[in-house]
Amino acid sequence: QVQLVESGGGLVQPGGSLRLSCAASGSIFSSYAMGWYRRAPGKTRELVASISSGGSTNYADSVKGRFTISRDNAKNTVHLQMNSLQLGDAAVYYCNAGSTNNRGSYYPSKYWGQGTQVTVSS
Repeated sequence: QVQLVESGGGLVQPGGSLRLSCAASGSIFSSYAMGWYRRAPGKTRELVASISSGGSTNYADSVKGRFTISRDNAKNTVHLQMNSLQLGDAAVYYCNAGSTNNRGSYYPSKYWGQGTQVTVSS
């Protein structure tokens, strides 16, 4: 069992930055790959970024060069640094504890956080 709690969302102007955090508890955090997803109103859930248990990262094309995922295994936490935020980044962001294959593809598990709202508005 893994419990995940996201934080760090909020209201930001276009071009601004936010840092999301996801705190994990309950199981061996370091053995999981972690993923950040988002869901905007009327859209399907989208994988934004993932990080393997070994620290390899992957990003959606829409956020490459602007978002950075990182993990701190000592603190059982994964972060998503979001820079140069755009109107299209507005969504509820969720973290997930899952797995990756040797090509870096991320596979979500049933373990989800409750989500944190990111609003981008001028």
